[in-house]
Amino acid sequence: MRRRDREVTKVEDQLSILNDCKVCRIAVQDAQGLYIVPLNFGYSYEQGHLTLYFHSAASGRKISAIEKNGAIAFEMDCRHRLIVAETACGYGYAFGSIIGNGTASIVWDTQEKQRALSLLMKHQTGREFVFDSRSADAVTVLKMEVTAFSVKERR
Repeated sequence: MRRRDREVTKVEDQLSILNDCKVCRIAVQDAQGLYIVPLNFGYSYEQGHLTLYFHSAASGRKISAIEKNGAIAFEMDCRHRLIVAETACGYGYAFGSIIGNGTASIVWDTQEKQRALSLLMKHQTGREFVFDSRSADAVTVLKMEVTAFSVKERR
């Protein structure tokens, strides 16, 4: 990371930014090239390991790319605020951001899908939801095992 002064290293501060972000952009690659798509997400952070979950339609460019190559990159940002100054060069933008990469796969296990959907809804709404197997099996759930990520913040 070039700007070490903006690096966030404390886990509780990283999770605070993660909680504030509601949209995650994932990048996959297929025969047509790179493809980026914004998605709502849920997550688990257990024993220092971050896992992101997304729901999706059962088919499409994103699903095809992940089925062929699970390598994925992601970016999310939040806490946006314009920093005003007297001169143009003094202006800036406050933010919190997380970037990283990992491996994506389709979740086939119904119980894992139910848990993933509950995590997604908890993150997006702050409310607890329970999904029955019929509801869980009606959507495709993607799981991203994050292998590396970095967090930055400009206040």
